[in-house]
Amino acid sequence: MEVLGIDVGGTGIKVNIVDIESGQPIGEKFKIKTPTPATPEAIIECLLTAVENFNWKEKKIGIGFPAVIKNGISLTASNIDPAFINYNIDEEFSKALDCDVKVVNDADAAGIAEMTYGKGKGVNGLVLFLTLGTGIGSALFHNGTLLPNTELGHLKYKKSVFEKYASNSAREFHHLSWKKWAKELDVYLNHLNLLLSPDLILIGGGVSKNFDLYKQYLNVNVKVEMAALQNDAGIIGAAMAAV
Repeated sequence: MEVLGIDVGGTGIKVNIVDIESGQPIGEKFKIKTPTPATPEAIIECLLTAVENFNWKEKKIGIGFPAVIKNGISLTASNIDPAFINYNIDEEFSKALDCDVKVVNDADAAGIAEMTYGKGKGVNGLVLFLTLGTGIGSALFHNGTLLPNTELGHLKYKKSVFEKYASNSAREFHHLSWKKWAKELDVYLNHLNLLLSPDLILIGGGVSKNFDLYKQYLNVNVKVEMAALQNDAGIIGAAMAAV
């Protein structure tokens, strides 16, 4: 079965058709910049462009979105316009795209893919999946079962929250070396270990491909690995959520 998977991020939107049985994207990935401001109307325009690019009509679409999603409603707006707070996102997107649309938290989507087809496959115990990109997304799994909408990047830290210091966008904004940035990430990972005692932490998102550049600076008493699916995880997981 093929489903269109869409990964909406604070910086960019990535889209591809996914074979659900194999967990493999099909064909060439389509990318479009996230609009500023990222209002519902502006996001819908981008989604329409993506759907038209694949000539996707009257079929299932799964979307990973940077918000807490419950019962088809987006309750928060992380790195996205606040107009999405308490927005009937499943219904509005389905109507606008003329397709059956299912929206889930973006990190949860990526985590689902990684637990099904990546490093988390078959791992029992508590697995924490983190995406380090524009912000920090988190997905928590116990014996393979998702605990949705954890949003652990928003834990309080210093004068703000952890994602303002340990995300990839924070590294780029402050022009930090991998070593200096990894010190903040190490504080974050140790804090999460103190709170949750996970058996495995998987690092995904934009900096996962650079894991070898900073892993030596991480000193946390839990196994930390680079996620296998990297930037395709959000697309694959979004498609999976639709079915």
